[in-house]
Amino acid sequence: MAALIEIKVPDVGNVADIDVVDVLVKPGDQIKLEQTLAVLETDKASMDLPSSAAGTVQEVFIKPGDKVSEGTLIATVLASAEENSVAKPEQPVQEAVAPVAPVSEPVVVKPEPLPETLTSSGSTAAAHATPAVRLFARELGVDIHKITTGGGRKGRILKDDVKNFVKKVMAEGVTQSGSGIPSMPAVDFSQFGDIEEQKLSKIKRLTGQNLSRVWLNLPMVTYHDEADITEMEAFRVALNAEKSKDDVKITGLVFIIKALVSAMEQFPQFNASLSADGEKLILKKYFNIGIAVDTPNGLVVPVLRDVNRKGINELTAELAEKSNKARLGKLMPADMQGGCITISSLGGIGGTAFTPIVNAPEVAILGVTRAKMQPVWNGKEFMPRLMLPLDLTYDHRVIDGVEGARFMAAIKQYLGDIRRLLL
Repeated sequence: MAALIEIKVPDVGNVADIDVVDVLVKPGDQIKLEQTLAVLETDKASMDLPSSAAGTVQEVFIKPGDKVSEGTLIATVLASAEENSVAKPEQPVQEAVAPVAPVSEPVVVKPEPLPETLTSSGSTAAAHATPAVRLFARELGVDIHKITTGGGRKGRILKDDVKNFVKKVMAEGVTQSGSGIPSMPAVDFSQFGDIEEQKLSKIKRLTGQNLSRVWLNLPMVTYHDEADITEMEAFRVALNAEKSKDDVKITGLVFIIKALVSAMEQFPQFNASLSADGEKLILKKYFNIGIAVDTPNGLVVPVLRDVNRKGINELTAELAEKSNKARLGKLMPADMQGGCITISSLGGIGGTAFTPIVNAPEVAILGVTRAKMQPVWNGKEFMPRLMLPLDLTYDHRVIDGVEGARFMAAIKQYLGDIRRLLL
């Protein structure tokens, strides 16, 4: 028996206004279970939206440029019971032979709001704008309420008005936030030779904005040191030798995660966040570690939860799964929320040190570069030891220099003798 099934946005971790980047189906299309219907993008990652039913698409209620949230209606699918015998549709509605709900009414696409009375220095009614122009203004970071007159019919604000407003602000040499920081001058690079413009992904644009905000608001200090991981690496190699060919291999990053959590248990101020008013320190009783992962669209930070309760093998499997989902663009917003501290690892790329930026509202971030063999004096002679460079950046409003040095010493101690992780 045929049924009309509503496909909605699933639980995405209390994230609202997710951008619709692409819609891959249209009415009349035959779709399969788990087939990608649309591509969504948040400020942290892009993700595929899978179908929870198989059948014929009846209506599609979203288009590129729309914003959706949990529960937003994406499409309706006419499907038979046989086609969805293994599916778990989110909300089957009545049979197609007797629909009573006005399913053709769009849910996401809202009518253009009425002209608003906007107060400025003159307290006059501001011109109105279409949703497309408002979206364009938001992408440029422009408060459209500050554009009180437009060049369109009856004073409607046009894209050119938004562009002219940006040019005016840049010419004045200060940002809209009033911080007084001069803008970077625009340069026509084509005068020097051939160029090609490549649009940044939303992840990179918003990551850049967030890092700039953190850089301007947090007094950050970076402390550099090295940990002797000779014995740890030998133990890791021995563990992997016992695994079969199909088992996920243990990486050194998993030991670093465990050492970091043990140090956080010893120094609770690193597992904390500063309140918005700067008056209170919010200490966390859970231990979730964010891992910065490089993807084609930019850096994303999936979160490993309750690390203090998990063993090496369990964390290895979870880390491999989250990293793979990140590179395939299948992370959900909930997968990247709730982190206590972040690890940024350059892995085997190289380098001896760098300065990672704190992933606020966290108060610290641990940077890791490539380990290398070095001669180390043991009091009698030089011995070859595998040394791992570590870089700890912390918010100086919460953590002082002595605490930072002690925290790093604890991490080094755990990595130098991983038996201490059992204590």
